[in-house]
Amino acid sequence: MKVFIAGATGVLGRATVPRLIAAGHEVLGMARSPEKAQQLRADGAEPVEGVDLFDPTALRRAIDGVDVVVHMATNIPPISKAWRSKAWLMNDRLRREATPILISAAQSAGVQCFIKESVCFFYAPQGDVWIDESSPIDRSEFASASLSAEDAAVAFGDRDRTGVALRFGLFYSADARSLAEGLSIAKLGGGPMVGHSDAYQPSIHVDDAAAAIVAAFGAPTGYYNVADEPITKSDWNAAFFDAFGISKKPHPTPKLVLKALGAKIDVMAGSRRVSSQRFRDATGWSPEYPDATYGLKSVAATYGRIRP
Repeated sequence: MKVFIAGATGVLGRATVPRLIAAGHEVLGMARSPEKAQQLRADGAEPVEGVDLFDPTALRRAIDGVDVVVHMATNIPPISKAWRSKAWLMNDRLRREATPILISAAQSAGVQCFIKESVCFFYAPQGDVWIDESSPIDRSEFASASLSAEDAAVAFGDRDRTGVALRFGLFYSADARSLAEGLSIAKLGGGPMVGHSDAYQPSIHVDDAAAAIVAAFGAPTGYYNVADEPITKSDWNAAFFDAFGISKKPHPTPKLVLKALGAKIDVMAGSRRVSSQRFRDATGWSPEYPDATYGLKSVAATYGRIRP
């Protein structure tokens, strides 16, 4: 099939494009610079240059003849700025404004399948209770842009088309900015995962997320959780320190810090024991790394070991 990807050169895109090519698909990827275009060509994809996600006319031309559209364009701020509402403005625009523009273009072009990348952090925290797609969602203002994009993607589906929203766990990989941020925090003795030590953390290795994108081509319309087996934040942090050979013992996030950071940190600090069984059943997908203790060892082997 012919596939158009918005966000093809980001962390998830870099892992997804080669897998789609290997699966026999023809890939068109948006590129915002000559360097990004060259990256896509090197992976066997055709770069789409000079197209703005907020330009309906240009988008419609770009996806002419496309079978599948994958919207994974994001603009996640660095951790040092993530507490500021203004830092999320572009990321919210990409979800709230660009998604319906891209969907309208896809409908006009006769696209068969629309896939939207999202996250599973907006479920209401449930302690150690398993969370599935029917579990309650905390529809806060911070979550609204992501949830509206999910809803628009699923609404794309009808008798002749499919619309899929993939609610991913926290991405981690050797080339993710979040890894460098986590290592900086670890040098100070803090764990990358914030929240109470017995809270559950859904996460996913980027390679497994990329495999899920490919598998989603065969999924029926709907919302799907896509994560590894959640482990507690205490176990996640311990696995991170162990994988990177950090001799310190990670200390928990101070309660005063959690309170000071407010609602945005609550999204990451809560306990979400997310089940991906629905997606597994629908597609046959299964993560190569069952949980983060396995995946982090692979990441560290690629990234290199440190000892503060």
